[in-house]
Amino acid sequence: MMEFSTQALFRDDSYLREAEASVLAVNDRGVILDRTIFYATSGGQPGDVGYFERSDGSRIEIAATVTGQTKDEIIHVPAPGQALVGPGETLRLVIDWPRRHLLMRMHTACHLLTVVCPYPITGAAVSTDDSRVDFDLPDSGLGKEEATERLMELVRANHPVFVQQITEDELGANPGLVKSKNVRPPQGAGGIRLVSIGEGGAVDSQPCGGTHVATTAEVGEIHIGKIEKKGRENRRFRLRFGPLPVS
Repeated sequence: MMEFSTQALFRDDSYLREAEASVLAVNDRGVILDRTIFYATSGGQPGDVGYFERSDGSRIEIAATVTGQTKDEIIHVPAPGQALVGPGETLRLVIDWPRRHLLMRMHTACHLLTVVCPYPITGAAVSTDDSRVDFDLPDSGLGKEEATERLMELVRANHPVFVQQITEDELGANPGLVKSKNVRPPQGAGGIRLVSIGEGGAVDSQPCGGTHVATTAEVGEIHIGKIEKKGRENRRFRLRFGPLPVS
């Protein structure tokens, strides 16, 4: 099967809501474009949904976005019963922006949580309303009230959030940048995408391919809903939007 490569516009600008693209191929999984603003499911962040608009104004609803043979091959999965497009066709792409923005806010909050709780990450899942980060630690010694307070201090500080590139050699010289215990950044592409928080990355920097807001204040009110014991040395922190409920 031929391998295709899609220019991932969201890697440089997470705020793009619309763009034009051409169809490279259509297979049994979906539609592959030359460029896209649709994030593909990866790293615990769900793929985007939205629609394509054709030249006649008709729409093709996109129910999911996934990767193909490589991370650079992005497949847009149409909802059942949608019309077929053909190679070479030009489309207007529109993502479900309210959903994406919630995911961007939540994903950024997950990064901030790894600053509050600086332990190896064993798993994570981002959603629009209830996300989780799992840490390798026997006992956090941190209640949800204190964790929420520290998290909101970082949010209110309005630190910049930005992307920078480093080389694989630079990453090798700074192994502490990788917070995940089991997942390593993809090698061989020549560069590593770092998501950094704070002036010069002073608050945090870690390899990540996801989408994030531009400042921590944009995360908004957020709290730790629950801290769960998931094994002898594993704690799961659940993140939810809004203020910490009064118990």
